[in-house]
Amino acid sequence: MTEPAAGAAPSPAITFVGGKGGVGKTTLAAAHALALAEAGHRVLVLSTDPAHSLGDALETPLKDEPVRVAPNLWAAEPDADAAVRRRVDQVVEDAYRAVPPEVMPAVRRHLQQAGSSPGMAESALADLLVDRMEQVGAEWDALVVDSAPTGHLLRLLHLPTLLTPWVEGLTRQRERARRAEAFADVVGGDGEEADPLTERLHARRHRLERAADRMRRDAVVRLVTLPRRMVLAETARAVEQLTEAGFRLAPVVVNQIPPADAAGPDTAEALAATRERFASLGTVEIPLQDTEPTGPERLRRLVAHLAPPRD
Repeated sequence: MTEPAAGAAPSPAITFVGGKGGVGKTTLAAAHALALAEAGHRVLVLSTDPAHSLGDALETPLKDEPVRVAPNLWAAEPDADAAVRRRVDQVVEDAYRAVPPEVMPAVRRHLQQAGSSPGMAESALADLLVDRMEQVGAEWDALVVDSAPTGHLLRLLHLPTLLTPWVEGLTRQRERARRAEAFADVVGGDGEEADPLTERLHARRHRLERAADRMRRDAVVRLVTLPRRMVLAETARAVEQLTEAGFRLAPVVVNQIPPADAAGPDTAEALAATRERFASLGTVEIPLQDTEPTGPERLRRLVAHLAPPRD
């Protein structure tokens, strides 16, 4: 693709947009990305939500690789299942270089089972996210992540840190196995030759450490909520957990606010409670739209509301 000239990178360069399912986070992620693109930045908006509704919000079919959807704006919806298959294939390729041929059928069976285990798709999506994060500053000025609902977002943000000790443990086990005389006899070597599996584990550990550091240094989380008590409670829990984990938070976006003359007392009370609860962060309020805000033209109607008012 032919890329436009880079603009000055916005700060922060990486934005996660998250919240409870159904609050409109995908729409607002698309609108935020569009606003950055129209300000002259090269922007990638990426979906890590298995529901994959980003293409619907942009009214453009999306796939693994970024698709240009507007000037300066690209979008992608990675296929987690395909990412898991690619990871399994890579491990199999490494295993062929490190274990005896007679062991490979058992290795293949184990990997196929591991590939369908819970959490594997989330881990694969995290790897794809890290890939895109590493491109920020080179291919992209900004990355906007349409995250899965709050619980998935928290796991995604914690995953690099959580996986690091696991990778370190696997690396130690692998190195002990390489030093064992029985293993050296089987592979027919002295144990000093390069081991692709160990090298890959070390590389993965360092990559995850860099990603965890960058998430805290260069990223901000923008949570989306609704003027409803139940949604407020979940958003408040997410704010506490993300803050404790060391992540920066943008002002909370309160979406789909009905006109004052159409809002019932429950909505008005929930809105007042939301403003009070997030007074320290600030709130950005988005009025209820009269039409479904999909496609660049209708998304632009939301852009003016996304920046908090300045004093």
